[in-house]
Order: sequence, then structure tokens, then C-alpha cells
Amino acid sequence: MALTIKPKQGCRWDLVSLGEVMVRLDPGDRRIWTTRHFEVCEGGGEYNVARGLKRCFGLDTAIVTAFADNPVGRLLEDLIYQGGVDQSLVRWVEFDGVGRKVRNGLNFTERGFGVRAALGCSDRGHSAASQLKAGDIDWEDIFGRKGARWFHTGGIFCALSETTPDVALEAMQAAKGHGVVVSYDLNYRESLWKGVGGKKQAQAVNRRLAPLVDVMLGNEEDFSAALAFEVPGMDEHLSDFEVQAFRQMIGQVVAKFPFQVVATTLRKAKTATRNDWGAICYCDGQFYEAKTRADLEIYDRVGGGDSFASGLIYGFLSGHSPDWSVECGAAHGALAMTTPGDTTMATLKEVLNVMKGAGARIAR
Repeated sequence: MALTIKPKQGCRWDLVSLGEVMVRLDPGDRRIWTTRHFEVCEGGGEYNVARGLKRCFGLDTAIVTAFADNPVGRLLEDLIYQGGVDQSLVRWVEFDGVGRKVRNGLNFTERGFGVRAALGCSDRGHSAASQLKAGDIDWEDIFGRKGARWFHTGGIFCALSETTPDVALEAMQAAKGHGVVVSYDLNYRESLWKGVGGKKQAQAVNRRLAPLVDVMLGNEEDFSAALAFEVPGMDEHLSDFEVQAFRQMIGQVVAKFPFQVVATTLRKAKTATRNDWGAICYCDGQFYEAKTRADLEIYDRVGGGDSFASGLIYGFLSGHSPDWSVECGAAHGALAMTTPGDTTMATLKEVLNVMKGAGARIAR
């Protein structure tokens, strides 16, 4: 196996994630602008991976983030308790009373239905996490004294402000210095980069960080928009041609950067509630492709990619092969999209059953 993963002995955590955690407000069957009720949960691209590894796969994980110390921040704290992710590394920032200087991020998200696509509206400017800067976190204590086997962050956190890429950089450097595997999800979001230099700045930031990444995650749009690699002939259809084009693109990527693993989900969104779903992983010079699930019924697509990442990482952390790991990620992502919210509600037993091809017959 290309990855050299530290044993759990001597490491407090299997994985540490760096990213913002927001309050997600879900209008259910209504629209954001017509509802009078919201369902509340927590979510965030990098956090979702840590929560999936803890809640579904039973590993020890922690989140590095920052909250404004007010009732909304304490709501996030309470929501995270349910998922079991260690919050001892959370940085609490004094609240000024109205949020002039610091606040907690909100994310209004519609699940979509049929021809109506999912819709997200973030309200996260000046958040505590976005104001993190280099030197705020004692990475030597985290990776050197306490110990972790894997570190995960991504392009969402790095798009929050001009200072967050420097936080990610120092974290990745410290992790590499202590033999910790580093994964990064490109997770390109046009809305986040819009006010901080757009696609050009996204590419500059991600290319600066990429040499420190062991496991790079992203879809075809991510690699194109966030790393400036083109996928010739790529469309939204899951086809042999698309997979071949993606393999060619990965060949270009690994020739440029020292990634040991590159993985992506493959999705054809026929409607908001019916997708073809698959995944592919490059490792040790070979490609491993998860079986495609045609016409997968989707309840809430948000977080599907994060759940793929946590399943894939679980496979590697538990010593499984690349082909098993990518199948685990694809199965976990498929299950996560059958329930509401950003985070998984699946069990390891359910993931293993889906990997085996079990049907949806009632269990009782």
C-alpha cells in the first residue's frame, strides 16, 4: 500500500479535521423563502468527515474550529456532542453582543425534489472560524505530543478568508513532520471564492497546498476549477468515456503533484432525487472503481461526498485494500444521502450490507 499509516498506539486520535462547523437550517418540504419552520442540525465539509468516522465507523476523531461564545455557538457544541467528535480543540471566541466582530456561520439548505435542484444559501461572513490565523493553534501539541494518524481539511475552509489558507498550510506542515497522513478535499464552491479572488485565487491557494497532500479528493469540477486540470470531453453522464477521461486527468495530476491516492465520486444527477452514483480511486499506479448504483434514490444529497471520504479513509485506516476502501466510501455515501442533514445516520453494519449488495427488504 502506498500510504504509510501510523499505528493507533501512542495516538490520541485516528483523525483530526480542520474546518468550519455551521448551523444548518432545513425548510423541509418548503422553500427557504416560504417556510415558517426550520429543522436544525450541524454540518461542514471537513467536520462531516470526522463525524462520519466517529458515528458510523467508531474511530476517535476531533475537530479544530472556532465558535463565537454565545447561545448559537453552544447549540453547535450540543449538536456535536451527539456525533461524538472530540471538541477539546475548539477555540472559543468572546462574543461582542451583536456579531460586529465575530459570529457563528449559518447555512440555509433546501434538499431539492425532482427537477428542482438542491439549493444552499450561506450566511457565514466574519465567522469565528474564518478569522483563524497562523499561530492560533498549537499543531505541535496536536500532532507531536497528543498524536494523530490522519489529518483532513479542504478547500471550503481555505476559501473562508485570506488567513485560513495559512492555517491549513501550517497544520499540513506539522502533520507531515510527524508522519501523519494528510487528506484534502478540493470542494470548490464558487460562492465562497467569489469575494476573495475567484477561481484564479482558488487555483493559486490549492496549488500552493497540493504538494503537502497525500490523499486528494474531489470531483471533475473540483480538479478543473480548483487545480486547473481539464478533463477533455467530460460531461455529467456516468459512462465508460467519462471514466476514461477522468483516468487521463488523474494521470496529469499525479505527474504534477506527489499524491499517493486520488479519489472522486462519479455522479449523474438525473433529477434532485434520482442519481447514478459511483466512485473511482487511484492508488499505487492502479485504478479501483466502485460499482455504479444506477437510479439511486436521494433524500438529501448534501454531505454525500463527505460520507464517501469518511468511508474511504476508514478503509485505509483499518488496513483494507484500495478497492475495498473505495467500495466502502461509495456505499457509505449512498446511505448518507437517504437521510436528512449533512451528516451520516448509517451504521457500519448497514454499510457492509450495501457493499455486499443487500436489498432494501424490511429488517425486523
